[in-house]
Amino acid sequence: MFTEELKAFRRLGFRHVLLQVLNFASVIASGLMIWKGLGVITNSESPIVVVLSGSMEPAFYRGDLLFLTNPSSEQYKTGDITVYKIPGADIPIVHRVLETHDVPPRIDIRQYTKSTTRSKPTTSTDGSESDNQLLLTKGDNNYVDDIELYQGLEWLEKKHIVGKVRGFLPYVGYVTIAMNDFPQLKYALLGGLGLLALIQRE
Repeated sequence: MFTEELKAFRRLGFRHVLLQVLNFASVIASGLMIWKGLGVITNSESPIVVVLSGSMEPAFYRGDLLFLTNPSSEQYKTGDITVYKIPGADIPIVHRVLETHDVPPRIDIRQYTKSTTRSKPTTSTDGSESDNQLLLTKGDNNYVDDIELYQGLEWLEKKHIVGKVRGFLPYVGYVTIAMNDFPQLKYALLGGLGLLALIQRE
């Protein structure tokens, strides 16, 4: 399959191959720097995510690419579409905020339970914004809220939020889904790109 490419590879000198390896490494490093830079700008560990399920249909479909931001000073509101990640879980979840409760700075958030927060959201006594929030989420296409997904937590906190959805591209993320479903495809693609980077003469 790669007979001609291998012959071309043998004809190249060691210094040329080494240069191509460095160029390939430079491309990879540039991609990582751009990703980390986006993370710093958006204050999100994953500024771009792919929808993996149909729980948010018809708002988003499997394969949609979502763009997130997570400003530290922003309070979330009912109706916001957020991406959250529970400690110990591998995959973030994109669902809509169903209910919010502001927690005053001088209140221990651990004292809050469902029985004490099924009321009007509280604010701090000095009129300043709350330091934290308790959030309850739900997928638009689900019949019940996400409590069962919280792995023992009664509420989400802001520290669990990866970001708020600011925009999306439909179906662009299907490439990522295909590579996750078929790891051989991912390895073949990466191997092919690496080989082409080594043998190209530019």
